[in-house]
Amino acid sequence: MRIGRRTVVSGITTAALGLALAPVAGAHAQAPAGAPPGARRCDAGAHLAAMTDEEKVGQMVMAVTHDGPDGMPDEETRRSLQDLKIGSVITSEPRTPGLAARYSNQVQRWAQDTRLGLPLLMSGDFEFGTTHNVREGTTPLPNAMGLGAARDPRYAREAAAITAAEARAMGFHWNYAPDADVNTNPANPIIGVRSFGERTDLVRELVETQVRAYRRAGLIATPKHFPGHGDTKTDSHLGLPSVEYDRATLDRVHLPPFQAAIAAGVDSIMTAHVVVKAVDPDLPATLSPKVLTGVLRNEMGFTGLIVTDAMDMDAIAKNWGTREATVMAVNAGADVIMSTGEYSTHVDAVEALLDALRNGKLSRTRVDESVRRVLALKCRYDVFGHRYVDPRAAERVSGNATFQRRALAMGVAGTTLVKNEGGVLPFDPESDARTLVAGAAQVEPFAQAVDDASDGPVTRWQSATPAPTDAEIAEAVHRAADADRILVATYSSGGLPAGQAKLVRALLATGKPVAAIGIGLPYDIAAYPDVKGYIATYGTTARIQRVDLTMHKAAAEVVFGRQPGGRLPVTIAGLYPYGHGLSY
Repeated sequence: MRIGRRTVVSGITTAALGLALAPVAGAHAQAPAGAPPGARRCDAGAHLAAMTDEEKVGQMVMAVTHDGPDGMPDEETRRSLQDLKIGSVITSEPRTPGLAARYSNQVQRWAQDTRLGLPLLMSGDFEFGTTHNVREGTTPLPNAMGLGAARDPRYAREAAAITAAEARAMGFHWNYAPDADVNTNPANPIIGVRSFGERTDLVRELVETQVRAYRRAGLIATPKHFPGHGDTKTDSHLGLPSVEYDRATLDRVHLPPFQAAIAAGVDSIMTAHVVVKAVDPDLPATLSPKVLTGVLRNEMGFTGLIVTDAMDMDAIAKNWGTREATVMAVNAGADVIMSTGEYSTHVDAVEALLDALRNGKLSRTRVDESVRRVLALKCRYDVFGHRYVDPRAAERVSGNATFQRRALAMGVAGTTLVKNEGGVLPFDPESDARTLVAGAAQVEPFAQAVDDASDGPVTRWQSATPAPTDAEIAEAVHRAADADRILVATYSSGGLPAGQAKLVRALLATGKPVAAIGIGLPYDIAAYPDVKGYIATYGTTARIQRVDLTMHKAAAEVVFGRQPGGRLPVTIAGLYPYGHGLSY
């Protein structure tokens, strides 16, 4: 895909994507005038040969930035880049595209003002578009499970293209997506809607599709969490998960999406803080030579860059400590250590690597391998030539009308009408009927979308916690007395809290038309199977509940008559099979 040619990708022209879809530069691409010495023909080996030990280990640490009162990077961030010689960053969450671009330019200026002037790899978690980290003025795209429900690789390809366009316009080069986990455990507390689904073939196809699309668009893709986080029952942010399945299950179910990504030429893979007992019963994948070098490098043939998940997550920090674990991860095969804590944790990561290099716990050969991979990635994606961006272009590209329109089409295609007994749905959008939107979490964004789609008055009610009390449920029923029809939104990141199921049943008992909306995982209906209408949106992620506004809007449009396109990418045990989905 080249700018200037009117190539169409799933309804988006390269003209609409703009400058952010310039082709990926070759490993020895000609750099523009003014690039650092040695970068005119970008040569990773030449850069490596010029580096001190401190500069080498700095390239192996990816640090989160910190903000001052003005929202721009603070003095500790400057010290991370100039004193610790950090080679890549994941930004805190700048509010708007323009701010993100200015932010990127500032940290790049600090990086350029160092002895070698090497550019930073700017990274972000853009799982459902750049909105995942830049909340305003960007394009919310479906979560992976929404794309899995849409069942069309063209949507996955288009979502990657839009993400890349916005990310590159804001100065980002590196995306920690797509999620390659096969979500085989419905009670998984941390992956859930971040996965394309429960079937290996679906996840494999969409991971491969997005890896190819990201590469073509010039954004580094990073499938995660190797070798799979989809069958866990513990959140690795809070504890150390392990999986009990045998090696045959690992090979058949969980590894194929990563293998497909490697075949598609993926440049980066992220590790999981998960103990895979069939390979290494003692260490999580992030720290395991058997997993990273044995399986990923030797068996699967991956030669690209391995980046760890955040090392301050409890799975690692509380069991090994970040300093020891940093050295263990590199010896296991990791190339870049993700340091997402305070400035002191960045200091610890750099000092741990430097001490280990000097005392022989890390070999010079092993360090040079990793640094060469980092530098080669900067050359391959011509980061020297794409160091700075135009904030005005970032504002113009991000969240534009074309992207928003296409995102909504994807959202409707993924929204799944699971149940519709007695024709309770759709609601008439032109009626002056009064609609109550009730729920226990994230009701406001969905209620606003319902208000936008309906001509009649909409009221909203939300409990104080994710588990409504009996008194709160009584209040919701009282509110329902003034409504003609009811939408009740439920949310779970594992099992549905009993109070939410009780709320649905109490509203059903009013005799009013009631439809339930699963705004997170699609399994909620198992807790209230008597509801007449049920829609799955896959719109809210687990743990910190990142809300996908496009999926809320798509669900509201489906409630009021737009034809849903989704089919379940998971099984709702005992009720609905994989692939189930109704239409009006």
